[in-house]
Amino acid sequence: MSVGAAALASATLLSNPAFADDDEPPAIEEQRDRADSAAERAREVRERVDQLYHEAGVATQYYNEAQEDVDAQQAEVDAALEAVEHATEQVNQARQTLGSMAAAQYRAGTGGLPDAAALLLADDPKSFFDTGHTLNRLTSLQQHALDNFQSHEQAADDQRDAATEALSELEQRETDLQDQKDAVQDRLAEARALLDQLSDEEQAELDELERLEEEEAARQAEEARLARERERQEQAERERAAQEAAEAEEREEQEQQPEQPAPGGEHASMAEAAIAFAEGELGKPYVWGATGPNSYDCSGLTQAAWRAAGVEIPRVTWDQVNIGTTIPRDQIQPGDLIFFYDDISHVGLYVGNNQMIHAPKPGDVIKYESIDNMPWHSAVRPG
Repeated sequence: MSVGAAALASATLLSNPAFADDDEPPAIEEQRDRADSAAERAREVRERVDQLYHEAGVATQYYNEAQEDVDAQQAEVDAALEAVEHATEQVNQARQTLGSMAAAQYRAGTGGLPDAAALLLADDPKSFFDTGHTLNRLTSLQQHALDNFQSHEQAADDQRDAATEALSELEQRETDLQDQKDAVQDRLAEARALLDQLSDEEQAELDELERLEEEEAARQAEEARLARERERQEQAERERAAQEAAEAEEREEQEQQPEQPAPGGEHASMAEAAIAFAEGELGKPYVWGATGPNSYDCSGLTQAAWRAAGVEIPRVTWDQVNIGTTIPRDQIQPGDLIFFYDDISHVGLYVGNNQMIHAPKPGDVIKYESIDNMPWHSAVRPG
């Protein structure tokens, strides 16, 4: 081979790798751009969907409140209708008494039939009484029967008016309930539409983000559980040492009152019972307006958890935040209720180590999550 041919061959061999290197970076860069774009789109959708879920959460609390109003009003309507039925029975009994008197007057030929019959057949008995001419010829017994009939008739009219008003109010509250239901469903429909727009790659990015968050929450929750177990053991040891010291020194143990006492004794047991209940519900679906046992919304779960501990708390977050003792963030303890957003539309049950158990949002399940994932509002210790 000539020197010129060798040089040409060398140039050709060297040029091929260089050409491949020139082609590869654009392909890699393009893939990186697509991955970055998918991740950015997933983040944008996540932010908007989270906002829609928050708005749905607010509407859910309004729905829960309206549902309680409807239930209370339905009970009032049922009572009013029962009162109408009872009053109507009394009117009928009084009418039968007057009918018996009319029949007796007819048989005795006392001339009382026309008045009694007119009373029974009148479209408006009260207008009949208003004439006054009949009252002068009645015996005291007849007068009592007529007074009794008139009284029951008026009571029945009043009860019917009350029932009508109660039914009207029930209809209005049912309309309010439907409005809140529509508001929740509108937000959820918009969130689902956004999620449906994600490409497979974008959805994969979103799923991976949520998977990592859940893994981290589960890890920290396990650390919190172990910390609670260590605290129980240490507390038991401290109590045993204190008892031995008290018996040895024959003196009463001096109680100290910290600025914000940590829960102990009976309250600590109740908090553990509430947490144990919530842990037993892990994995069950979030369903707005649900109070268990197969699904919950956020306040439905916390209400059920503390009910399992023997403490009845209100249904709605806006009421739950006003029970018990408000606790500073740096003094929260397991079992405390943690509230989020300025509108107090979400609540979780604190379990320690910056973690809570909560029912997060539609399409999700009851799970552990960091209390830093949403805007803090306040904490309350029930009991």
